[in-house]
Amino acid sequence: MEPIYTHGIQVAERLQQALGGFEKSLLFMTWIGDPRASFFIYFPITYFLNRKIGISVLWITALTEWLNLVFKSILFGERPFWWIHESGVYDEHQMPKLKQFFCSCETGPGSPSGHAMITGAAWWLIMTSLSTCIFNRTRSSLAKNIPVVLYIVLLLAIGISRIFILAHFPHQVVAGIITGAVLGFLLGQYIPENIKFIQYVVTSILLLLSGMCLYWGLHYFGVNVSWTILLATKWCARPEWIRLDTAPFSSLNRDAGTILGLGIGLCSPLYASTQGWKMTWKVKAVCIALSVLIIEIMDRVPLPKYSTILFYALFYLKNAFVPILVTAIIPWLVHSIFLIQPTRKQK
Repeated sequence: MEPIYTHGIQVAERLQQALGGFEKSLLFMTWIGDPRASFFIYFPITYFLNRKIGISVLWITALTEWLNLVFKSILFGERPFWWIHESGVYDEHQMPKLKQFFCSCETGPGSPSGHAMITGAAWWLIMTSLSTCIFNRTRSSLAKNIPVVLYIVLLLAIGISRIFILAHFPHQVVAGIITGAVLGFLLGQYIPENIKFIQYVVTSILLLLSGMCLYWGLHYFGVNVSWTILLATKWCARPEWIRLDTAPFSSLNRDAGTILGLGIGLCSPLYASTQGWKMTWKVKAVCIALSVLIIEIMDRVPLPKYSTILFYALFYLKNAFVPILVTAIIPWLVHSIFLIQPTRKQK
């Protein structure tokens, strides 16, 4: 793998030299490709525009992130920002002139790219749905391919940004894009609908148990499962850039919590009470704005790091609350406000 990694470092060095003036744009592309965006932004938007597509996006995102965690755990992919120091290929005088960024220092293994794989899977469903909608309205084969072009261009931009910030090697990005598109195609055809609450609970538990079994299985065979956290901590340019929410177990808690929260939301009385209400475009816009705003505020609240167990427990609960908020609380709240106001005016 050394020649592949070395070539990847050369590509990253050229990108930083050629695209240094577009640093902010590339950091923005990394942000929109962050798996958290699929949970916290793309899910609320798609849910209120089309309930079925929104739920499918959340399922695909959670399952794809879980699979990404499994792949990363068994492939042991390096990350550029630590590999250049640990590989022994470069001495102090030959060290490539590469710059780290606040989002470079992720603490999990690098292959395949989660940004490319998870976002690619979620966007696949959005892209195909949008393409079908455009064709049904215009009957234009040319117009229906616009979402396809945007899908490809944006994923390539995300991939370039991940190489640029030293989070991934090029082959990890390519693997992520291909795997994400394949999973988006496959999983999009088998999204569970109208399932019982107990099935959400069981799925959430199975996701957690499978991750823990993988962890202890690797530990049993002598693998130091914390090797990436140690390397990231050692070679990150600034200690404050190390974030516990990028650790593999954080992703596992996010996926399991999201599935449980989706079950609670869809099976709640609040959700049932809103099903007879018609959602106008005005109501949808308000629901989207409120959901994204509240989720963003909630995500900015720091979780305690003095206890790892407490951090993961709160992280699980925070991510479980997101689909409850989107599917039940926000629609009920907005509909109640819109229904009350006309009555008061008539008085």
